[in-house]
Amino acid sequence: MDSITHIALGAILGEAFAGKSLGKKAMAIGAVAQSLPDADFIMSLWLRPVDNLLVHRGFTHSIFFCLLTSLTLGILAARWQARARISYGKWILFFVFQLSVHLILDSLNSYGVGWFEPFDHQRIAFDIIYVADPFYSIWLGIGALILFTLKRDSPKRNAWVALSLLMSSLYLTYALYNKISIQQEIHAVLEKRNTRASRIMTTPTPLNNWLWYVIAETDSDFQVGYRSVFDGNHSIEFTCFPKQDSLLKPLGQSKDVEKLKRFSQGYYTVEWKENTLLFNDLRFGQIAGWSNPRAPFAFHYDLLHPEVNLFVVQQGRFSNWNRESVNALIKRIAGVQAAR
Repeated sequence: MDSITHIALGAILGEAFAGKSLGKKAMAIGAVAQSLPDADFIMSLWLRPVDNLLVHRGFTHSIFFCLLTSLTLGILAARWQARARISYGKWILFFVFQLSVHLILDSLNSYGVGWFEPFDHQRIAFDIIYVADPFYSIWLGIGALILFTLKRDSPKRNAWVALSLLMSSLYLTYALYNKISIQQEIHAVLEKRNTRASRIMTTPTPLNNWLWYVIAETDSDFQVGYRSVFDGNHSIEFTCFPKQDSLLKPLGQSKDVEKLKRFSQGYYTVEWKENTLLFNDLRFGQIAGWSNPRAPFAFHYDLLHPEVNLFVVQQGRFSNWNRESVNALIKRIAGVQAAR
């Protein structure tokens, strides 16, 4: 999830844990605790982009880091806030819960989280919610702001904690329902077409949970399409993108290529474009692909000119967004198919 959401959620959880004992200081401690795993962004200041892809949401998002950090911070917090008379055990459990919530939330989108680092490099990604979903975050943001303004002894504080956590949790439940429904529909469509897909990926498009981006992998290509929960028909228009893995052969045993393959979890294509060789990670979707089925992919890594790949995941995510593309997104969410 985005940093603002983590901060708001952490503050609310901090209030629930020790608001009565520590006042608004509990919210500050909670906000910091919830944000700790994202300290890995510091590594991007000196790491090459391709290396940073695997470091981000890697070790600092692991169960091992969670336990080790919680134990250390629990002991320090108990000594620092001795007057609050909160035991070592409760402090440790508080930090375990905060960091665990962070790890779980980040696993709900497509980037992937290294839960088992440094012992296993497998990335966990459930693709249930977009990395920044305002319909999830707004409840937490409102709750945190109101708690910050209310007096310490206000009887309304507990109600706002409960309401913000309840509403955001209900939205996540709704997102999971959408995920399951879309998956079932895609399987039915592919079965009707007699399309044999070795893997299927469904993930929400930017800033909503109603329009879903779909990838179906076959032996030689990826079938890419979009499905709205409001679509009236039971069909989906797919666009074929050949894998073209053979284009990587001239690069030999390139370490960068191997890292990109590992990061993409196999969801990638390779293509020549404007006299350079691009590695596309399909998991992050296309640039306004709901209106242009042949739109370029948001994540594209220049294999021949590595120096241009700063902020590699972000370089296409919201480019070319304007009133027209936003209107097209809203229409496609509502079930209106783009002309092909």
